[in-house]
Amino acid sequence: MKRFESPVKEIAWPQGNVYRKVSDLSNLRTLADRIPQEQAAQFKVENLECTPDSVSCSIQPVGPIAVHVVSREPEKCVKLETAQSPVKMTMWIQIVPTGDSSCKMKITVDADLNIFMAKMVEKPLTEAVGKIADMLSMIPYNE
Repeated sequence: MKRFESPVKEIAWPQGNVYRKVSDLSNLRTLADRIPQEQAAQFKVENLECTPDSVSCSIQPVGPIAVHVVSREPEKCVKLETAQSPVKMTMWIQIVPTGDSSCKMKITVDADLNIFMAKMVEKPLTEAVGKIADMLSMIPYNE
């Protein structure tokens, strides 16, 4: 297993608001519109289907991807796992309060990669985990 971690992100919203948004994967549909143009052009997402517990789509050039929630620890952590992917991965979204109206978030991904694959995807996966954290730190959590 190879571990990828995002930088810790400060979020100016209460921990509960952030948890409610990220623990319901159907909210990812609205986040898809926030993907910057240069990344949207690089990775074409098709057939996006979201439920509260799962997300599936096809990403060009990667192929079909499906992720589902494995566990939720209310207001603290959401654990996700790939159900369909070229690489088996587990992801944790951890949320820690820093006050009544703010929190910190960190994303950790464990990917089952052989040594050859690890060298090829280390940089793109590190960047992807950081960009996911960036995106999640910038969205409004009052909706």
